[in-house]
Parts: sequence; C-alpha cells; structure tokens
Amino acid sequence: MNLSIENILLVGSLLLIISIIAGKASFRFGVPILVLFLGVGMLAGSEGIGGIRFSDFRIAQFIGIVSLNVILFSGGLDTDWKAVKPIMWMGFSLSTLGVLLTAVTLGMFVYWLTDFTIYEALLLGSIVSSTDAAAVFSILRSKKLALKSNLRPTLEFESGSNDPMAYVLTISFLSLIVYPDMSFWTVIPLFLKQMFLGAVLGLFFGWLSKTVINKISLDYEGLYPVLVMALMFVIFSATDYVGGNGFLAVYISGVYVGNHELLHKKAILKSFDGMAWLMQIVLFLTLGLLVVPSQIVEVSGIGMLIALFLMLVARPVSVFISLIPFKMKLRRRLYISWVGLRGAVPIVFATYPLLAGIAKADMIFNIVFFISLTSVLIQGSTISLFAKWFRVALPYKVKKRSAVDLFMTEYAANQMIEIDVPASSFPVGRKIVDLDFPKNSSIALINRNKAFFSPQGSTIIQEDDRLIILFENQKSLSEVYDSLKIQPDD
Repeated sequence: MNLSIENILLVGSLLLIISIIAGKASFRFGVPILVLFLGVGMLAGSEGIGGIRFSDFRIAQFIGIVSLNVILFSGGLDTDWKAVKPIMWMGFSLSTLGVLLTAVTLGMFVYWLTDFTIYEALLLGSIVSSTDAAAVFSILRSKKLALKSNLRPTLEFESGSNDPMAYVLTISFLSLIVYPDMSFWTVIPLFLKQMFLGAVLGLFFGWLSKTVINKISLDYEGLYPVLVMALMFVIFSATDYVGGNGFLAVYISGVYVGNHELLHKKAILKSFDGMAWLMQIVLFLTLGLLVVPSQIVEVSGIGMLIALFLMLVARPVSVFISLIPFKMKLRRRLYISWVGLRGAVPIVFATYPLLAGIAKADMIFNIVFFISLTSVLIQGSTISLFAKWFRVALPYKVKKRSAVDLFMTEYAANQMIEIDVPASSFPVGRKIVDLDFPKNSSIALINRNKAFFSPQGSTIIQEDDRLIILFENQKSLSEVYDSLKIQPDD
C-alpha cells in the first residue's frame, strides 16, 4: 500500500488506535510500550501485513526532530528543579563526559570488530551514545518505579540533557567523513559553540517565554498551550539558526518555564503530557514503517555483539569514570549503568548519514535500529528486576484517598489557612502569577463577596478578599506571608 492524501488520515488514525490498545496490554504483560509502538509500525510496513511502503528518510527525520522537540520540552516542564539541583553536576557529567566516553569506547570496539574506518566507527558510536529521553521517561513513569537516593531525577535529567552532546558528536564525525580534508581539531570550536549558545539561549528564551505567557492576555485558556508550542519551535529554530544546539535550548527552556509560575500552567502541563505521548507514538510508528525487517536480520549477528558491548562494557565504563568525583554506592552506579536505554533518538540520528549519502549509511542505520530495539527489549523490561537486585527500589504502595486528600494532593500541600487581604495592601490589584508565590503552596479558593471561586493565575486580587491557601509547613507559610507582604495575625 502506498500512502496518499486520501488514505493517510485513515491509516494513521487506525495505527494510533492500535498502538494505544497495544500500549494498554503492555502494562499488563510487562512489555515496554515503546517496543509495541515499533512493532505496530513494522507490522504495517513494507514487509508486514499492512504492506505500507514508506522510505522517505527526509520526512522521517523531520518527524523525528519535531517529536524530539515536544518530548524534550515536555520532559523539561516536568523536571522539578529542587529535585534536580542536588544532582545537577552528576547529571551534567553523565550527559557530557559520559556520552563522549560511550561514543569513543564503542567506536573503538566497532573499528576493531568491523571493516569500518575510524571515523565511521566513531560515528556509529556517537549515534548510540546518549540514553533516550522518550524511553527513560515513559518506562520509569509507566512502571511507577520509586528509587532510592535521587536515582530517578539523575536518570531523567541525564536522558533529557544528553541528546545535544550525541547530536554534536554525530554531526562532527559525519562532517569528517563527508569532508576528508577537514581536520579533527576543527570540530572542537563547533562543539563549544553549539553547547554554549544552546545553554545561554535556552535560559534567555525560557525567561522570554515565561514573560510572554504571563503578560499576554488571551481570551481562551486553550490557546495558551498553542502559544507555548509555537514558542518552543521558535526556540529550537532560532538557536539552530545562529549555530547553537536547539535540542539543548529547548530542554533548558522547558526546565526554566516549568519551574516558574505561569498563567494556566495546569492546562499547559496536561496538554504537553498528551502531546509528548502522541509524539512518542508517531515517532516510533514512523521509524517502524521506515525499517526493512529483513535487512535488520542480516545485521543481527554483528548488531548483537555491538549491543552487548554497549550494555555491558561501554556504558558501565563511561558511567563509572563520569561519577568518579561523586560519592555513590557501587550498586547505584551499576543501576545507572544498566538504565542506559536507547530508543528513537539514535534511530533519528542514524538518518543523517543516509541523507548525507555516505558509503555505509544503510548498514549504520540497520545496526542502530537493532541496538535500539535490543536495548528497549532487554534493559527496558528488566529495569524493575535490576532495581530489586541492586536494592535501589523503594516499595510502592497504592493508598486509597478521600476527596479531601485528592484535593490537597493536587495542590502539593497538606495544611490550610485563610488570609484576609486588607485594603491598600501589596496584593490588591495584582495578578496571582505576579505574586512570586512559593511553589509548594497555592491559593486554592478565594472568598469574594460571600461567594467562593477557584482562581487562575490571571485572577486579580481585590481588597477584602479571603484567600484559602494550601501549604506544606511553617517555612512555606512564612514564604506565603512574605510573597503577600502581609503580617500574620498574632
């Protein structure tokens, strides 16, 4: 079957429905959901029962870039800076030095094992050097896995921030193959420029996005997620245009925006959570359609050797060296080594050699696909088991909650207080979003003229309002009074 304008919506929607149903089954049987998305795509592909012929690598790359933007930005929005801050340097070391060491170690093995040139081998190592954000986020969250001692934020921060490093290495070694006269040392300024501009512009655009979202006045709440989506693509495109790393800028902007007060923040977070899942499904379906299974079988022998070396040698070596400056128990280092999931990102990066037309591009793509599939199948399905073996898992208990408990949980607080707003006080005439309210507290209800209503970030405080505020502890209550500039009653 050839895709056309007439049937693409029907075929696409049916594949989405099948993927969602398959995803529901995966939770029951413990199969990583991303494998099923890939499987649905492969079954619908040229050698599957669907017979869909799709071989446009440029379109696949475009879908991959769009999807990665949404997945990385959504991951940034969900990143709690307070949880990340204690492990920031550890995560940064894993996402930079760790990626470089993985690429070099695996590349040298591939160079020894195959007839690849040194740059071709290092290109393959670079493509699969980063852990996949979509795979790590979806598997950790779907399994509701509670881990000890900041392991989970470490893994999520690493996977969300290490794609830029892998991208720069991929582009650098690809350039050295395409332009043989190019010196290896010329890629170093490119790397520094990409990372520096990506980080700086990520922070700048994050601040600018927060300001735009809070200052603009839209008539419909549903337009705010659309505005944020547009800003996200502006961040990527503008950063990429000036030579920075767009993926890094998008992730950092997401972290910045997600950790500040926004108008209609809850709607934005929910919308991006849904969009991230949609992009994951679309991305894996597309990559499943793109691959030719018989070609994957042809490289399965060498692919398995490379995959096992990556899982058992290259990844652990890079993790242990990257974490030398940090105190951490051996079993936790081993667990971080094992959760080195490869997923869609390496497959997307593997389309770059194909579009560049280098000699071994087809073989590199097929090996990368095999490695990603093997990683998600073997490592993804054993994350919980290894957490128990290495004694890093915390017991997960499902508690029944009352309506009041759910209400309090929604606002991440467990205590409540009522505060009256005096005439001519600081909050009067200001929007809630401009009050610099502490993140672990919130104004749940406002009593105005003997009527209660649930406020939004754009709600303007009026004199004689009674604020029903949820907070965690005395410290957060003190921060509430400070933000309102109101003295507590004696």
